[in-house]
Amino acid sequence: MTFQSPTPLPVRGTPEQVAFHRTELSVILSLYGRMVAAGEWRDYGISCLRDVAVFSVFRRTAEHPLYRIEKRPRLRNKQGQYAVIGLDGQVLKRGHDLKTVLRVLERKLIRAVD
Repeated sequence: MTFQSPTPLPVRGTPEQVAFHRTELSVILSLYGRMVAAGEWRDYGISCLRDVAVFSVFRRTAEHPLYRIEKRPRLRNKQGQYAVIGLDGQVLKRGHDLKTVLRVLERKLIRAVD
């Protein structure tokens, strides 16, 4: 008689959820803090799913997100695991380095001074 587990054990190396690492969140929250101070952003949400982790940025709480910062580890060896996606679903920037990808949003902070 053999014993079989009722639920399959997770395979080592394949996470059940994708999440942002502490260093990644530090970079994202640093930008978020500057944008809040500038009055551009007011709220955020984090979703950790099986294939993707999403940091959503809102102007107001009850709206659709202005931007989504996504981490998709499956694309690590292809076009890059990080992406910034706009309100309309268009990919604004994709790459392997999170700081480089977030530069597309930092340009919003640069304004002409009269």
